[in-house]
Amino acid sequence: MTLTGDFAEKIWVPDTFFANDKNSFLHDVTDKNKMVRLHGDGTVAYGMRFTTTLACMMDLHHYPLDQQNCTVEIESYGYPMQDVIMRWKGSTPEKSVSGVEEADIPQFTIMNYKTISTVESLATGDYQRLSLSFSLQRNVGYFIFQTYLPSILIVMLSWVSFWINHEATSARVALGITTVLTMTTISTGVRSSLPRISYVKAIDIYLVMCFVFVFAALLEYAAVNYTYWGARAKRKAKRLKEQRRRYETEYQNDVIEMQDAKRMSPILSLRNQQTFNFDEDEESVQMAPAFRMHPAPAHAAYTSRGGHAQLLRKRPMNGSTQRRRRVLANVKKRAKEISRKLPSVKDVNKIDQYSRMFFPSLFIVFNICYWSYYLLQ
Repeated sequence: MTLTGDFAEKIWVPDTFFANDKNSFLHDVTDKNKMVRLHGDGTVAYGMRFTTTLACMMDLHHYPLDQQNCTVEIESYGYPMQDVIMRWKGSTPEKSVSGVEEADIPQFTIMNYKTISTVESLATGDYQRLSLSFSLQRNVGYFIFQTYLPSILIVMLSWVSFWINHEATSARVALGITTVLTMTTISTGVRSSLPRISYVKAIDIYLVMCFVFVFAALLEYAAVNYTYWGARAKRKAKRLKEQRRRYETEYQNDVIEMQDAKRMSPILSLRNQQTFNFDEDEESVQMAPAFRMHPAPAHAAYTSRGGHAQLLRKRPMNGSTQRRRRVLANVKKRAKEISRKLPSVKDVNKIDQYSRMFFPSLFIVFNICYWSYYLLQ
């Protein structure tokens, strides 16, 4: 005999609840979705239709290539085991629970399920708990098309700058900055849909490495540009130095020729000679007190400003200043030694040629290690 759901209020029913429930509600359209059925042997079947949201503690270290275990926990709230004993109807999970194989979850695939019966010891007594455990495998197809594939394409797009002429500064810089900002946008979109957890996830590692590859491609052009213009500046400075040395040599040759001409022509020598007659003896000539010269201190120097000589006194250096200058001199010396040991690049196109092979090879190795580690576990 089947009765309406209102009849359940006139008989005793267990106070069953879900231990890991977060939000639940009963369906009451058009009437309360409850059912009471009486059998001839005295068995009473009691059922209801409801929707519940259950909590599931997940470990997201391998997200989105992870597997999770979620449970449905059923327990009596007020009746301990002395009053109510709960058990699964069938001896196997397939007989106890039906419809699991037909269940469809958008992001997961149910790999396996099992029924568990445990006893929870609380301050108010021992309670029977029935649990239905699901083993869930996350579907990675959504993340491949939404995150992984765009990231791979952005990294490959950053390699296009290696084939662009190094003198096209605007094109290569714009391409590098665009790829960096795109990777930042993808990373922000992925993190916005996840809870704020402290540990690193698998997708974070992949996005960070893609960002590193994109940023390294931008820095590669900075190295190319610095090497190219630095070499040009060195060549220009060397050329100016050679020109200055050549001009000085020519000037010295002209001076020597003028001196030889003076020796050969007595008229030029007579014109350039000057005679000074002094009527007074040198000892009788006395300088005014204002023009008497005194030896300058050892730590003094003379400068000329507006045609007048000025005496500047240099402050003696203390011990800390001397140590600082000594340290700076050692640092400059070591930097010069390191720069000499570094191989010099005469053709900046070699950097782009090596980058065309190095960046894709390293990215392929990273993908092999990444997917092998997370998929084979």
